[in-house]
Formats: sequence, C-alpha cells, structure tokens
Amino acid sequence: MKKLLLLPIILLAFAACKKEENPETFSEAALQDKMTAIDGTEMSFKDVLEQYKTKPIVIDVWASWCPDCIKGMPKLQALQEQFPDVVYLFLSYDKTPESWKEGIDKYGVKGEHYLIGSEWKGGAFSEAINLDWIPRYMVVDSEGKIALFRAIEADDEKLIATLNTIK
Repeated sequence: MKKLLLLPIILLAFAACKKEENPETFSEAALQDKMTAIDGTEMSFKDVLEQYKTKPIVIDVWASWCPDCIKGMPKLQALQEQFPDVVYLFLSYDKTPESWKEGIDKYGVKGEHYLIGSEWKGGAFSEAINLDWIPRYMVVDSEGKIALFRAIEADDEKLIATLNTIK
C-alpha cells in the first residue's frame, strides 16, 4: 500500500523537475540582470526583451574568445538567411566592451547586441538558463514565452523545427 502511495509522489516530483529544466519564462533574477548595449546604454534583460516583444527571438549567448562560437558563425548566418524575420539577439560574455565590439566587427555578427553585466559563473542570467556551454541558443516566441530552452548548434533540428512552428 505504501508503495502505491509513493508512486504519485515520485511522478509529481519527476514532472516538477522536468518542467524546471525547460521553463517557459525567465526568472525574475534573470530579467533584472543588467545588459549593456553597443552605445553604452545599460538596461535590464527584461527591457531588452520588451523591445522585441511582438517578434520571435533567437538568443545567441556567445563570446568573441569562444572557438566554438566562432566556428558556428557560418551556421548562424545560414539560419539568419532561412529565417530573416526573426530577431537575432546576441548576448555576450566577453570580458571587456572593447573585445566584444571588436568581435562583432571581426566576425560580422549581424543582429542586436548586448554585453551581459553579470559573471558567467554565479551570475543571475547564467544561473537562470543553466548555462554550461557557449554558444547557447534559445528561442522566445512572439508572446514572450521560451519556446526552446537549449540548443548548442545553430543548425540543431529542434531549433529549426521551433522556428518553423512559431513563424
């Protein structure tokens, strides 16, 4: 009898953990994390998202010092050609504004750019998205919900399928 009572509890706990792995919204801490625009304007991540709220968004978490990010740029450019009506939001973990801006120019990164204000390890944004690798791609739909929580390649089938379904 006790085993039968434990089964629903275990299933509920598993479902709660599963939902947490792929949240539909950003945590309040992530939304309040500070980002810096190319022109030096500082704003919260919430305000950044608010600017693009009626369009689907591909978020690319990257850095100019990241070899995998640079190697993935041709795939990202192909994604941009395939889905030109999507906002491409590049959030960088570069160490300085100068290296970040140089990287954007050097690699021809086209889209909207922000430097993440908090540290990768222990920062509000990175903790909220369970960041363990870059590049990291996410998709936010036109209603502001996270449609895809995690992809590490710009040609990931899940990423493309998500963009096809929310278009």
